[in-house]
Amino acid sequence: MIVMQTNQLTKAFGVNEVLKGVTLTIQDRHRVGLVGSNGSGKSTLLKILAGQDHYDGGTLSATRGLRIGFHTQLDDLTSPLTVWQEMETCFEGTFKMEEQLRQMEQRMGEMHDSDPEAYARLAEEYARLTDRFEEEDGYAWRSRLQGVLTGLGFTAAQYDQTVASLSGGERTRLKLGKLLLIKTDLILLDEPTNHLDLNSIQWLEDYLRAYKGAVVVVSHDRYFLDAVCNSIAELSFGRIEQYEGNYTRYLKLREEVMVRRMKEYTLQQKEIAREEAIIAQFRAYNTEAAHIKAKSREKRLNMIERVDKPEEEHSVYFSFHAGRGTGNDVLMCEDLSKSYGDRTLFQGLNLHVRAGDRIALLGANGVGKSTLLKILTGREQADGGSVRFGSGVEIGYYDQQQEGLTPDKDVLGEVWDDFPRMEQTTIRNALAGFLFTGEDVFAPVSTLSGGERGRVLLTKLMLRQDNFLILDEPTNHLDMDSREMLETALLDFEGTILTVSHDRYFINRIADRVIVMEPGGVTEYIGNYDDYLEKAAQKNAPDEELTQVKTKTALREEKKREKAAQEAARRERERIANLETRITELEEKMTQLEIEMSDPDTYADNAKAQALSKRYTDLQSKIAQLYEEWEQAQS
Repeated sequence: MIVMQTNQLTKAFGVNEVLKGVTLTIQDRHRVGLVGSNGSGKSTLLKILAGQDHYDGGTLSATRGLRIGFHTQLDDLTSPLTVWQEMETCFEGTFKMEEQLRQMEQRMGEMHDSDPEAYARLAEEYARLTDRFEEEDGYAWRSRLQGVLTGLGFTAAQYDQTVASLSGGERTRLKLGKLLLIKTDLILLDEPTNHLDLNSIQWLEDYLRAYKGAVVVVSHDRYFLDAVCNSIAELSFGRIEQYEGNYTRYLKLREEVMVRRMKEYTLQQKEIAREEAIIAQFRAYNTEAAHIKAKSREKRLNMIERVDKPEEEHSVYFSFHAGRGTGNDVLMCEDLSKSYGDRTLFQGLNLHVRAGDRIALLGANGVGKSTLLKILTGREQADGGSVRFGSGVEIGYYDQQQEGLTPDKDVLGEVWDDFPRMEQTTIRNALAGFLFTGEDVFAPVSTLSGGERGRVLLTKLMLRQDNFLILDEPTNHLDMDSREMLETALLDFEGTILTVSHDRYFINRIADRVIVMEPGGVTEYIGNYDDYLEKAAQKNAPDEELTQVKTKTALREEKKREKAAQEAARRERERIANLETRITELEEKMTQLEIEMSDPDTYADNAKAQALSKRYTDLQSKIAQLYEEWEQAQS
């Protein structure tokens, strides 16, 4: 059943047309992932669906009485209540029903013998209200409330803490918890995994999979979209393409659609060019018969329904290179400890990083992951223990707080001031790879979005050419395409990587070791995020150490196979490009032959006409053969 539907929805802010004809269908119990580049209008569309913003054109329809819940990224929860009291406000209707039931019970006890008929009517009303109370989970409200708070990472000690005393991230989580407790038919979620640790994200995934209504979610967490969604809607150039399946299936289907559309467009453009050349040649003969033929072919050409060229969003393009190598030992930490007052973040922490390692550092919020990175980069001091770096180690640091940027500088100055010996052209070319072109490079840093500031930091990191990258949540603020490009660049990087990230998709692609931080130390797992989940579930299994060694060897082989597959894919792309070039050359020859064959003088020489006809037939056959090879290569 369709619970909400839009048709050709439009929305503009001044001259900036954000939505240019959005058609979206939301089915009951569907989990729709809304994806698109930063600034494509995803949050605007959610506000329109939630009824918090108007639209300029098109239609929006919903089932009668549809109850909608909307979670935004804004930290706008203000309340004098405690955490528990604030969550209790979600059950005010339940409490009223419970009070009604108590009052009815009292009245029934008073009138049982005095007025049997009134008692029977009241008993019937009481039964109906009891059924409704049970349907609303009236007897389970306390366990539901506690389950949501626990799932979102709140401890029992925080229940009596006032909402006003919470951090911005905690208030955002509390707001999400309230939304999940309210009975709705459609939930609209804008980046719900922000401020959640991995355990809370996994809990939210389970919750949404079991949710009985429909969900539309905007998220850059691709692992989350894979786990939750059964439909993906891509918002691009103001329009939506909707695909059935999760995020991984969407990537495959989108690629197939783009290849097919580009093929249709390319073939039609070649046919149009060929027809236009023939028409031009007919006109050049300057005879009545030739002009008639030209007009006839032009009329047929104008009746062709033109295929639009497929549009793709511009994406960043960059790569990391290490200026020089390191020794085998890159980093050694022994018995590190760090506390703030009475609060101990970690103690007895030992870590050994070797050249070429790609380590993902995981742990609950507040365990000290970002603090550890700041200690390693000299931005904070440890309370105890030692940190030693190997020979030739040069550290490149990505700070998720983006504190290394100067707000009153422009983009070009921000980067160029760090590399004053570089030519301006070199700096601008690097910025262009991160989509800062033309006047964009003169924009003040203070006016940039989080994603744009992240791209400036990545530009500086790329230009440094360090051999040990320490990355704190590098995918935060980046859109899907930028994340994919970052992952590709890191996979090709020949140095060493230590990263803190909640992006499980990113960890799966990058990591060959996962280290889980806890207050008492660290636990190491060989492999990526999925390997970590598997090993964590069976870490008491026998011969684990041998299994991990084997896994590490297998991982090296897997990396080799991945490199070989990438090389094979590159060679295949070159073969396809060569085929396309050859087809174009032969089609141009074929067009010239058609022009020659259409000349009336040609048929005065029978031998020449037959020779041209044979050459034309041979070309047709060769082109058909090349197209067959091209289609096989594309499949």
